[in-house]
Amino acid sequence: MMRCLLLSYLLASCSLASAQSHDLEKRYIDAWKAFYPSKAVQLGMHDQVHSYDDLSLESVGAWLALQKELLPQCIDLRSSKNPVTRINAIHLGQQIKSEIFKWEGEAPHKKQLTLYTDLISKAIGKVAQFDFLPPIEKEHVVSQRKVAVQNLCRAAIHSLQMCSTQDIQQGQEHLTKTRADLDESPQDFSKTVEWIDSLSEHVQRILLPIATEDPIGLGRAAYAEKLAIYTDDAITPEDLEAMALEEIQLTKELMADIAGIHFQKKHPGDAKPNAAQLIDLALADMEKDVTSNAREYTAFWQDLADSLIEFISVHDLATLPQNQTLSITPAPESAGPAARIGWVASSPPFAANPWTTLYLPSIPDTLSEQEQKDFWASFNKPFNRMIAIHELYPGHYVQIKISRETPHTIRLLFPYGPYIEGWATFTEKILLDAGWDADKPLTMLAHLRKRLENANRAYTSVMVHCHDWDIDQVMQHSTTEALLAPQFAKSLWGRLLRGPMQMTSYFFGGKQFREMYQAERERQGSDFVLKDFMDLCMRTGPIPILEFPALMGAN
Repeated sequence: MMRCLLLSYLLASCSLASAQSHDLEKRYIDAWKAFYPSKAVQLGMHDQVHSYDDLSLESVGAWLALQKELLPQCIDLRSSKNPVTRINAIHLGQQIKSEIFKWEGEAPHKKQLTLYTDLISKAIGKVAQFDFLPPIEKEHVVSQRKVAVQNLCRAAIHSLQMCSTQDIQQGQEHLTKTRADLDESPQDFSKTVEWIDSLSEHVQRILLPIATEDPIGLGRAAYAEKLAIYTDDAITPEDLEAMALEEIQLTKELMADIAGIHFQKKHPGDAKPNAAQLIDLALADMEKDVTSNAREYTAFWQDLADSLIEFISVHDLATLPQNQTLSITPAPESAGPAARIGWVASSPPFAANPWTTLYLPSIPDTLSEQEQKDFWASFNKPFNRMIAIHELYPGHYVQIKISRETPHTIRLLFPYGPYIEGWATFTEKILLDAGWDADKPLTMLAHLRKRLENANRAYTSVMVHCHDWDIDQVMQHSTTEALLAPQFAKSLWGRLLRGPMQMTSYFFGGKQFREMYQAERERQGSDFVLKDFMDLCMRTGPIPILEFPALMGAN
């Protein structure tokens, strides 16, 4: 009888916690959409199209107060016996902590002109791209955004206290371009232009004389706090630095082993050089196996995609979506530096059309012969055979497509950062272990080189933001110790400054997935089914990786 009463109590408690979690999530999401309407529209939440961001001190203060009100409730729900409630509470807690750190700790509304000017520059021009609106509705939205831009200018004048010289330069460029666009419009934007001019004059007269220089890095304290929030872990910058260095050493040893296999295959009977020479020779061979133009490169990728679908099906590694919604095309030159590394452009998580485009790295024919050579050497065929797993099957494209079906809005809005790149990195090894390109050692070497690059990303992220490394130190370490390909070394510095936490996710998330996978194999023994494991990881959505064992039945 007592057991029945206890069970009833536990079930009732879980049910209550679940209801509390649902109400809390709904309240937060509604508030988030109201505070970030432009982001909400970008994500496919078109019900927010008639609102625009309000960055007045009153609005920011109310938003910050809400974070502090709701955080204790998230912390309480993390102890729930219901794994769904606990996981969603983790997501929401991370999001709230990051908002408190942003608006209270970093306070961009007081220090960053471009916070306002970026919104100002996109407010009206973007409306023309809203294909979900009829023309008369677009006109109405433009009228609303005239007022929103004026309010943003007013808020910037009232709130900004001190900005950096670089921020001011970029912000003034935004304002100049926006003003010119509005002047050319047949509509009347005279009052909006007056407010833009007032902000520009205020910046020139008040803020520019007291402008400061931006520090290169975040500093150890800020980096440590952001890292703890991002990973939801007690890991310190020093821990990450040590782990990454250990990974760099281990991976170079594994690379030497694979390079030795390649050497023996190519030069049977010859005496093997030392480890460093073996790696150099193998990487040189890898970088000679290239395509030579964008057309050939695109066709090669199309074949890779088809081959991966067949391989995963034949080996029963994961359940792939039946309807493919993928295009593969070279990145446009208008994308600027991003065109040199490419990207996966998934449709917004709440958009009606779930189409994904893989923009392949591209380079214009007008650049020098050496730059062209370095580019194609970086994106060689062994690298592509490996990275196609990461980007497409069953990496980013498949994972994002499947995760859109999760009923948990909170996981799509605020995904666990290390999961995203961690999953794609983890799948590389899964397919390679299953026999993908088993007869080509250089494909495995490409994977290990990427694994080395991932560790270097985490290591240099710490060194730049906690130890004041400059671009020369980053380039020196990355090319000599981490053996980065030319194209990736060139793009690293900017990425370290723009996304220091995201740059840790390849290594940190990949490591967590590998360790969790190995632990589950050992725990389940002969009952372990790889396809079930892969499917559960994708269907559940981008949750904290250490929460998966509980969903798989581990105590």
